[in-house]
Amino acid sequence: MLNNHLRLAWRSLIKRKGYSALNTLGLAIGITCCLLIFQYVAFERSYDSFQQNAGRIVRLRLDAWQKGKLAWQSATVYPAIAPAMKKDFPEVENYCRLIDANFLLANDRNQNKIRETKGYFADPAALDMLGVHLTEGNPATALDGPYKIVLSEATAKKYFGQEDPLGKKLTVKDGNRISLEVTGVFREYPANSHLILHHLISYTTLDAEIAKGGDSTRPAETAWGWYDFYAYVQLKPGADWHQLQAKMPAFCDRYINNQDWSKKNNVRDELFLIPLTDIHLYSNYNQEAEVNGNGKSVGFLFLISFFIIVIAWVNYTNLATARSLERAKEVGVRKVLGAARRDLVLQFLSESFLLNILALVIALGAAVLLTRPFNTLIGSEGSSFFSMPAAYSLLFLGLFLTGTLLSGLYPAFVLSGYHPIIVLKGLFKNTSKGLILRKGLIIGQFTVSVILITGTILVYQQVQYMRRQQLGVNINQTLVLQAATSQQDSIYKNVFQPFKATLLQQPAIKSVTASSNVMGQEIYWTSGFSRVGENAKSAVTLYRLGVDYDFLPAYDLQPVAGRNFSRNFSTDDKAVLVNEKAAELLGFKNAADAINGKLRTRDTLHIIGVVPNFHQEGLQKAVNPMLIQLVPTIRSYYSVKISTNQVQQTIAGIEKTWNRYFPEDPFNYFFLDESFNEQYKADTRFGEVFGLFAGLAILIACFGLLGLSAYNVLQRTKEIGIRKVLGATERSLVFLLSREFLYLVLLSLVIAIPVTWLVMHNWLQDFAYRISIEWWVFLLGGVLALLIALATVGFQALRAAAANPVKSLRTE
Repeated sequence: MLNNHLRLAWRSLIKRKGYSALNTLGLAIGITCCLLIFQYVAFERSYDSFQQNAGRIVRLRLDAWQKGKLAWQSATVYPAIAPAMKKDFPEVENYCRLIDANFLLANDRNQNKIRETKGYFADPAALDMLGVHLTEGNPATALDGPYKIVLSEATAKKYFGQEDPLGKKLTVKDGNRISLEVTGVFREYPANSHLILHHLISYTTLDAEIAKGGDSTRPAETAWGWYDFYAYVQLKPGADWHQLQAKMPAFCDRYINNQDWSKKNNVRDELFLIPLTDIHLYSNYNQEAEVNGNGKSVGFLFLISFFIIVIAWVNYTNLATARSLERAKEVGVRKVLGAARRDLVLQFLSESFLLNILALVIALGAAVLLTRPFNTLIGSEGSSFFSMPAAYSLLFLGLFLTGTLLSGLYPAFVLSGYHPIIVLKGLFKNTSKGLILRKGLIIGQFTVSVILITGTILVYQQVQYMRRQQLGVNINQTLVLQAATSQQDSIYKNVFQPFKATLLQQPAIKSVTASSNVMGQEIYWTSGFSRVGENAKSAVTLYRLGVDYDFLPAYDLQPVAGRNFSRNFSTDDKAVLVNEKAAELLGFKNAADAINGKLRTRDTLHIIGVVPNFHQEGLQKAVNPMLIQLVPTIRSYYSVKISTNQVQQTIAGIEKTWNRYFPEDPFNYFFLDESFNEQYKADTRFGEVFGLFAGLAILIACFGLLGLSAYNVLQRTKEIGIRKVLGATERSLVFLLSREFLYLVLLSLVIAIPVTWLVMHNWLQDFAYRISIEWWVFLLGGVLALLIALATVGFQALRAAAANPVKSLRTE
C-alpha cells in the first residue's frame, strides 16, 4: 500500500513539473538555511565543552565599585583569590591561574626569533583543568618548577623543525634574558575554546622573576590588588556553583571589602562565577582573553532558522491549496470509484513526504557545498566540512518530521474532504474559513520578512554610524610598528632616538612617536588616583597611557586647557594629562580648574593639561577616564605618520632602518585605521548575515504569495472574463486582483513595527554610542516588502487580466 502511495505521489509530482519545482526550491532553500545555521549555532555553543570536567569548572570575574558607582567589570581577578577559595570552601577541588606571557622568544641555536602573543604563565593544574593534552613530556612535572615552558605542536615546529624539542632551550629576548627549558609539547588547542594557547610557562617563573627585581612579597601569590589574572576553579562532583556564588559576598567582605585600604578609598569589590562553557557567548568584560561571541546574536540566528523553514512549509501549504480546484475533480472521481478518505489523506501525505525528502537531499548537498563560504561570511572558526553534533541532528530531524507532517496535513484533509457529487456537478466552492487561514499564513510570512528587512537596515545604520563618527584623534596614514624590546633599558634610550631621527629624514615620514598602546586596543594599565587635599574616599580608577613628547601632535590631539609635555620643563617626569571625563570624575569644575591639580597614587603627580575625550576603543564602548603620562623610554608601539605616496617604498625604507638599529627584533607592522575597524567586523558580519537571511526569507515568502495569488486567479477566472466582456480595463483588473494581497502586506507591516522596535532597541543597548530608531526605517522596510509583493502578485494578475475572456468563460 505504501509503495503504491509513493508511486502515485511521484507520478503527481512529475505531471506538474512547475508546481513541483517551485515547491522543492522553496523547501530546499529553507532547509539549507536551517542546516547551516544549526551547524553554526552548534559550534558556537560547543565552546570549551571538549574539556573532561567542563561542567564543574567556573571562571572568576570581578566588579569594582567606587563612590557607590560601578567603576569597571573585569574578566580577571586578584591572584590570591583562587588559593583562598580552595582553603575556605570544601566544594572547591582545584584551581589554576593564567596571566599573559607574551614575549619575543628565540632559539639561539638557529637564530629563529618570533614575537609570541598567545601564551600565559600557568599553574601546573592548568594542563588538566583546561584540557591541554601533552603528546610529549610528563604532565605531572611539565609546569612544576620555574623556567619551564610547554609548546603547541605548531609552535614547537616553528622553533625546532623536525628536532625533538624536549630538554632544549628557548630564550626570552625582552629586556632581561630568561632561559626556558622545553618540558612538553601539546596537541593543537581546539578552535572552540575561549583561549588561544601557543605556549604555557610555569607559574613559578613569574614569582622567580619578580623576586629577582627585589620584591620578596610574592605578589603573584599574595596580591589582593593586582587584577590581571584569569582564575579557574574546579568544583567537586555534585557541587552546585550557584550555591558557591551565594557565598561570594561574605568571602569578598572577609578578604577585601573590610580591609583598611578598601574602607579608606571607598572601594568595594564583588566576585562572580561564570561556567566555563558560558564564557564564549556570555562574558564580554574588560580584559577578556579573546574577543568572545555574542549570545544574543547566536540566539537570534537560531530563531531565524526556525522562521525560515516554517515559512517554507507555509509555502507548501499555500501552493498545495492553490491547486485545490485542479485536484477537486480527481478527488471526486477517486471517491466515486471507492477510495476512502483515509486513503486519500495518506496519498496526499505521501506527496508531502516525497517532496520534503527531495528538498532535504538537495539541501544536504547545498549545505555541504556552502559550509566553507558560509563560515567565512559569518567569521566562524568551525569545520570547513558540514557536520552537526548528535543533539542538534536529532533536533533538526524532529523539526523536519514535524514540519513535513503538519505542512501536509492541512492540504491532505482539505482535499480529501471534498464531496464528490458537488465537485463533479461543478458546484464546488471553497469555504471562507480556509481562505482566512491562508491569508493569516501570508501575514505571518511577511511580518517575519519585514522584521528582517528593517532589522538589516538598522544594523547597517549602526555600523556606519560607528565608522563615521569622529574619534577625537587622527588615525589616518598611521603605520604602527611593534616596538623593539630585546635591548636593555640602559642601551635602548641611546638607540631609539637615533632610529627616530633617521626615520624622520625620509620625506614620506611626517612624525614618529612611541606609546604603551595605540587606538583600538584595550588599556590594561590602571591605577587608583585621588586628589591631594581631598578625602581619600574620592579615589577613582583611571586608565593610564604612557607616551613620549610627540604623541599628542602626531595624533592631532590638542589640549583644551593647559599644555603638552615639553623637554623645556624638567618637572614633567611627574606631570600628567587627563581627559575631560577623568577631570569630571576627579571632581574638577571644568578643564581649566584641573590645571595644576595634584593627584596621589604611589607618587604625587600634577596635572599640566586636559585633552578632549577621544575614543581609545570602538564606539561599542564608552570613553574611559584616562591619564596620559610621560614615559620617554616607553616601547610597546611606534606610530609612524606617513604620506600616501609610494607606501610600499616607505615601508621598505623603514624596515631597512629597523634592521640597522634593532637587528634582534622582528619587523612587524600594521595600519592603524584597518586595525581599528577590525573592532566593527563582528557587527558588520552580523549585518551581512542578517541581510542574507532577510532576502532569502522574503524570497521564500514570495513563493507562498505567488501560490495564493494563483489560487485567487483560478477561483475568479469566470469573474475576470465577465468583467472584461463588460469593459473592464487590464489596469483595473490588476488592481482588483492585487489589492487584497497588498492589504495583507500592509497588515503585516503594522504587526512588524512594534516587534522590530522592541527587538532592535534591545540589540542597540549593547552599544555605548548608538543610533536612534527613526520612523522612516519602518516605512522603507514596508515599502520594500510592498514592492516585492506587488511584483509577485502583479505578475499573476497581469497574466489573468491579459487572458482572452472567451477562453476564461469556457474554463468551466
